[in-house]
Amino acid sequence: MEPWLSIIGIAEDGLDGLTEASRKVLDRAEVVFGGARHLELARVGARGCAWAVPFSIEPVLANRGRNVAVLASGDPFWFGVGGSLAEKLSPEEWVAFPGPSTFSLLAARLGWRIEDCVCLGLHAAPFEHLVPYLARGARVLCLVRDGAAAGDLGRWLESRGFGQSPAWLFEAVGGPREQRYETTASGLKDLSAGSLIAVAVQLEGGSGTIRSSGLPDDAFQHDGQITKRPVRALTLSALAPRAGERLWDIGAGSGSISIEWLLATGKSGRAIAIEPRSERAANVRANAIAFGVADRLQVIDGEAPDALHELPIPNAVFVGGGASDTLLRAIWSLCPTGTRVVVNAVTLETEALLLDWSERFGGELLRIDLAQAAPLGNLRGWLPSRPLVQWRGVI
Repeated sequence: MEPWLSIIGIAEDGLDGLTEASRKVLDRAEVVFGGARHLELARVGARGCAWAVPFSIEPVLANRGRNVAVLASGDPFWFGVGGSLAEKLSPEEWVAFPGPSTFSLLAARLGWRIEDCVCLGLHAAPFEHLVPYLARGARVLCLVRDGAAAGDLGRWLESRGFGQSPAWLFEAVGGPREQRYETTASGLKDLSAGSLIAVAVQLEGGSGTIRSSGLPDDAFQHDGQITKRPVRALTLSALAPRAGERLWDIGAGSGSISIEWLLATGKSGRAIAIEPRSERAANVRANAIAFGVADRLQVIDGEAPDALHELPIPNAVFVGGGASDTLLRAIWSLCPTGTRVVVNAVTLETEALLLDWSERFGGELLRIDLAQAAPLGNLRGWLPSRPLVQWRGVI
């Protein structure tokens, strides 16, 4: 099959920056989709069709079989429309002509190794997406909506202790109107810039995000129903998160297990938090936003096992409360062989259940007894917490 769709990356220098191959497919296209700015840069005239609002690729797909071109900024497969189109088409239907991405141009202007940079599209995403990457010395390249949004980003970084970080604001990078301003993160709000804005920041000053398991309990919004820090660290170790894996967090409470799972698994990790109480489900959502993982955490307002049916299959399952024989049987019937299951028990009844299941299916049992120093008269003594039994099994 001859490709009917050409996906072309175009920069602010317009036609001058396109390769000969890109210009040829653009010239013979019957209809050209893109943003109004892209269509103007490419001078396609009456063949141009601006993206609908709200954005949709359906008009492109409706022209299947015609000679169609799509224009996108720089590299269409880096925070661009290319991936959305490719997901809906077979490989022989399309061909791509990427150009240098805005991230590549920024790195080239600053002399930064792009493989060492964090590259994020924040023009349509909350600033909290930066949270997992906050660290001293990190180099961040961001696309933002406009000059006002760049100032908002500076205030956001300032509120987290990174206000004095060196920062650069670029306008219309890669074209004849390119402008560059050097300041600090706090100083971004004092700059006057229009649209086509990108920001580079070398983070300094703030403490960054803790990356080890067992974040402080007060880092999460909760009502007391939270897997406490030491137990959480042991639980994450038992769950053994890996990049690209999905977790079912059953009885999520505050969502702390899901969030630490996502921090450990990176951009490709996923989690589904199942929580029957609406106020706790709201806490899970608020914590996901605060930690910048809301796009990777699905919150289900419902009760297991009924809420588990038709969910994407997991690589690991955590049951933090409400374990029952019925629930474990459902997990075993719904999940594939090799799925890791971790259950924490604080009651004698649940402990007995785990003893029974460990005898039948093997796995590992761990009893956790913890005590913290607390005032005892004028001195201090150990205040023990309730002992907890943890079972780790594999389906």
